[in-house]
Amino acid sequence: MKNHHYTLSDIATFLSAEFVGNADYKLSSVSTLQSASSTQLSFIANNRYQKYLRTTQAGAVILSPADLESYSGNAILVDDPYLAYAKISHLFSSAQKLSQEISPSAYVHPTAVVSKTASVAAGAHIGPSCTIGDNATVGVNSVVGAGSSVADNTVINANVTIYHNVKIGANCLIHSGVVLGADGFGFAKDGDNWVKIAQLGGVSIGDNVEIGAGTTIDRGALDDTVIEDGVILDNQIQIAHNVTIGKNSALAACTAVAGSTKIGAQCTIAGACGITGHLTIADGSHITAMSLITKSILKPGVYSSGTGMLPNKMWKKNVVRFRQLDQMARRIKSIEDEIIEIKGS
Repeated sequence: MKNHHYTLSDIATFLSAEFVGNADYKLSSVSTLQSASSTQLSFIANNRYQKYLRTTQAGAVILSPADLESYSGNAILVDDPYLAYAKISHLFSSAQKLSQEISPSAYVHPTAVVSKTASVAAGAHIGPSCTIGDNATVGVNSVVGAGSSVADNTVINANVTIYHNVKIGANCLIHSGVVLGADGFGFAKDGDNWVKIAQLGGVSIGDNVEIGAGTTIDRGALDDTVIEDGVILDNQIQIAHNVTIGKNSALAACTAVAGSTKIGAQCTIAGACGITGHLTIADGSHITAMSLITKSILKPGVYSSGTGMLPNKMWKKNVVRFRQLDQMARRIKSIEDEIIEIKGS
């Protein structure tokens, strides 16, 4: 594993930031304020952790100028410490990139075009008429189906299954266990039986997309399922056929999006949400965790559904009240009508 050592001035230069302290102080990794040692870099991006600034053993801390009053050690001054941490984390990453070669145990179809600078790992399978771009990586035991393409600098990790006619853009990161292009859930009823609808579309994924482990994106029934540039998808997400997700939107784990729904750009959808089919979600919409969305969202904003947590006994009582709401509403309306009638007379 490669050792990473950067001086305080190296890191400040990388971030285009000012620093306070010993320019030559060496740092080897990143850690939390509570856990960091004297050779580690830390950061503070939330006021609740400010109490740890006075006691941290970190060799240096990334912080905002306003927090410098609470800290006397080596510091890197930025407006957004969390963004700075995100950028600097790549300097200390221990992720290993495959060598630029095709493993002897990989299979590449004679009609596939694989860049000389691409990496194809042991056990990988590249199907007919595929294209693998410059500096792209196809991990151990991953499959790229017929007619699919992987653009420049994209990393396909181990045990990913890419079906036929799937297009993946540049600079993407696809984590293990992802399945792209499986059949959408399309069936027609014939009496008591189901008749499968052939899924004739594909999947089109833009540039700079990250797809988390175990996520599945189904191919379209006729047109493609589309994931636009800059989208980030967490683990264990289901995207059904003919869904479109707009630029730079983010979906958290265990969310499911049903068929033909269109999610706009710059949306955030928290964990374990359900979005039913054939809806439109406006650009800039934000949906909180475990919400069920059954109607289109046409105006940007923050949306929630469900009920907040309560002690179990109180929750049970409220469930009874929920079941009585329609009856209660009718009774209130009846009383209002009687009041209006009395006032009128």
